[in-house]
Amino acid sequence: MDSAGQHEIQIRYTQIDRINGKAIFTDYDFQVDDKNYFYPASTVKLPIAALALEKINEIGSLTKDTRFYIEGDSLETTFATEISKVFAVSDNAANNRLMEFLGQDDINDRLTKKGINHARLSHRLGVHDADEITTKPLVIYLNDTTVTVFEGTINTPADSLKIQGTKKGIGFYEDDSLIKKPFDFGLKNYYSIDAQHGVLERLLFPEQFSKDQQFNITEVQRKFLMTAMSTLPRNAGYNEDIYYDGYGKFFIYGDTKSRIPEHIKIYNKIGFAYGTLTDCAYITDSKNNVDFLLTATILVNRNGIFNDDIYEFEEIGIPFLSALGRGLYDYELKRKKQKGKK
Repeated sequence: MDSAGQHEIQIRYTQIDRINGKAIFTDYDFQVDDKNYFYPASTVKLPIAALALEKINEIGSLTKDTRFYIEGDSLETTFATEISKVFAVSDNAANNRLMEFLGQDDINDRLTKKGINHARLSHRLGVHDADEITTKPLVIYLNDTTVTVFEGTINTPADSLKIQGTKKGIGFYEDDSLIKKPFDFGLKNYYSIDAQHGVLERLLFPEQFSKDQQFNITEVQRKFLMTAMSTLPRNAGYNEDIYYDGYGKFFIYGDTKSRIPEHIKIYNKIGFAYGTLTDCAYITDSKNNVDFLLTATILVNRNGIFNDDIYEFEEIGIPFLSALGRGLYDYELKRKKQKGKK
């Protein structure tokens, strides 16, 4: 904690108490600042998945199991399959297919209308044309013999963000050349701690929000999302030696290859790229009657150079987030016991 500023740490921890069956949230923040930028990486996949389901509901002829493919893409798939891949192993291509379906403008408009501010999604993930503003057409199978084409949309080009911290480090690599100036994140995705926490709360505790602030999805779809968020890779058919339980669960288990006990469920979305690790999670322990919300981010780029693939993910980032999760989980266990004695 003596270098919390250097690592640009932001943490929001939410205690959950219940009075007459109603959940009461109490937030505790450490260095949370919506005007201080961090790169959100794959955490943006959670709202994209939820909004894809929302849009499906608005188009009466579609369901999450509708088959489709992106024009120019060789993979025929379903919305449910892509959403599952987004959470099981944080699949970038799956996320990008959902983003083609939605488009940047639609994503941002929908978030704003729900009162989710301090967020701006502007690009896809892991591809060269990530910030292309024109989405590709979707070829959708209405049944085994009938297809329809959803035309692409032209979206608004992103403006550079007017907040602190968008220029980071002392240099970056571009086309194998070192550019000796700060790396500019101004046109990148922006998804603050407050926005991440807000999306998670709306999905896990929709009753806490007015109808216009909730995601317009059915209870069946909401439970499908929750299952996708909590499913471990081994239960989704992935090789456990590569995709161990903590692969997508930084809090508590990120620094171990041990299996997560059956009574502990973590509903979350992680992100790591450009030296930044973030996790946004709802952690529950059914055996000990414990649950809490936790969102945190940390930057680990000791040399200040971006795009050199030299980041302290394993040495500092993941151990920190794991220890943070364990510390708060242990605190919650003690808090629950103290409440039980009253």
